[in-house]
Amino acid sequence: MRITQGAFSFLPDLTDEQITKQVQYCIDNGWAVNLEYTDDPHPRNTYWDMWGHPMFDIEDAAGVMYELAECRKLYGDNRYIRLSAFDSTQGWESVKLSFIVNRPKGEEDGFWLQRTEGAGRKIRYTTHPYATRKPQGARYS
Repeated sequence: MRITQGAFSFLPDLTDEQITKQVQYCIDNGWAVNLEYTDDPHPRNTYWDMWGHPMFDIEDAAGVMYELAECRKLYGDNRYIRLSAFDSTQGWESVKLSFIVNRPKGEEDGFWLQRTEGAGRKIRYTTHPYATRKPQGARYS
């Protein structure tokens, strides 16, 4: 199973050269770029751990790519890493672009579906990532 989140998620993983071009596009549009990582890629898990601070005043994609390389050194084997770009021109931060730039080594576990029946024959379905059956920090090692 392949986790699909954000832009480009149904395409093959972007190369570093392609990521650099996307980062430069964000910078050229005046968007702040940040990196985040997690080992729980559930679609509703919107609170990933942030790598450093958002890069508001960076003018060249090389600075972002340096930070991505450093993040990959520490978390590249066992975490998802996501790049997001924010636009604050309207007076609030709006996500303009977000995509996965790193996946854990090995096979992505996917999700299992839990069915719950309630009153009035109402049925609810909830997805749970298989990865969360292992303790945090050991899910993709």
